[in-house]
Amino acid sequence: MAVFKAFKAFRPSEKNQALIPALPYDVMNTEEAREMVKGNPLSFLHVDKAQIDFAKGFDQYSHEVYEKAKSNLLALEESGNMVQDEKPCLYIYRQVMNGRAQTGIVGCASIDDYKNNVIKKHEHTLAKKEQDRINHVNICDANTGPIFLTYRSSNEINDIVYSWTRNHDSVYNFTADGVLQTVWVVDDDEVCAKLQQAFGEIPALYIADGHHRCASAVKVGEMRRKSNPNYTGDEEFNFFLAVAFPDCDLEIMDYNRVVKDLNAYSFDGFVKKISEKFTVTELGECKRPTEKHTFSMYCEGKWYTLRAKDGTFDDTDPVARLDVSILQNNLLAPVLGIDNPKTNDRIEFIGGIRGLGELEKRANSDMKIAFAMYPTTVDDLMSIADADKIMPPKSTWFEPKLLSGLFIHHLS
Repeated sequence: MAVFKAFKAFRPSEKNQALIPALPYDVMNTEEAREMVKGNPLSFLHVDKAQIDFAKGFDQYSHEVYEKAKSNLLALEESGNMVQDEKPCLYIYRQVMNGRAQTGIVGCASIDDYKNNVIKKHEHTLAKKEQDRINHVNICDANTGPIFLTYRSSNEINDIVYSWTRNHDSVYNFTADGVLQTVWVVDDDEVCAKLQQAFGEIPALYIADGHHRCASAVKVGEMRRKSNPNYTGDEEFNFFLAVAFPDCDLEIMDYNRVVKDLNAYSFDGFVKKISEKFTVTELGECKRPTEKHTFSMYCEGKWYTLRAKDGTFDDTDPVARLDVSILQNNLLAPVLGIDNPKTNDRIEFIGGIRGLGELEKRANSDMKIAFAMYPTTVDDLMSIADADKIMPPKSTWFEPKLLSGLFIHHLS
């Protein structure tokens, strides 16, 4: 059963609620971050991407960058621009984007739950990306960006959240990047205990987004345990910052593909080849797929629908029946020669937030062909994680992104 505990967060003072929080470090490059912080010295990007405070070309993985991140964080806290709650609390974090709301609980999850698979994963992680965040968390002595978790909806948790948000004022209410961000502090010990007990009855939490940050936080906790052999398990380094959302609140967007060429096929030859596995129908207009196992394809100025034929995938396998797997296994690999989409430089991935117009633009310029996907579902994600399997690369795109710098969890 899941552990989800209260903690004493450092968070922006009310006057800084819209100035400090920033998008996660991994959704922009360094130069984009430099532009984003202009005119705002309080931006949390000075902590999460501290290389922006160095000259262009400076090694972003150098020890000096992580030390700068630490000093920038401490400056925010010691100046009073961020303040710490006097006692452990839980927090309610609501985001509203395009009229859709998702409301989660902010707290600390257990590194043991991660190790024992109570917190379930669906992605592999890369050692280099892990090491970057290990250095950042360890040197800053803090989790600065929350892990995005989900769980099968609980009526008890939903009722507590509804009651609290209805009967208490929020501490933050601002718009960032077009998303309304609202936060309530749950500072009632009894209510916190009820929420923690309700999470204790949930059999599993699932990582929706943030596998690298999560793995890194756990490894820092393990490092601290080795350095403190008499640890009790109650120390803050045994836990990491997370936001847990009920599955019914979440929506996964499509994660689309563009490819540079037709692998020496003529277009007619390409269509003839893929027709062995797909029914190909020309569309009169640009249109997203409306059901599983169908794809919208754009090439040479026209849109087409591809529908996977019977027998092209194993419907009993939660990974094989994913649309990203069907496209990869029946078209991208055998026809276009994209055997490893993680390393092949002929393919790129475009989040659905960019729209189908971006696919047309790319296919008409530096790429040749585009594929619009039907979105993976939260149920797909949970089924794969429950089966201890791994999703193919670039299967999910979550929006809105959780802001960093709203809540800081110190490890000591």
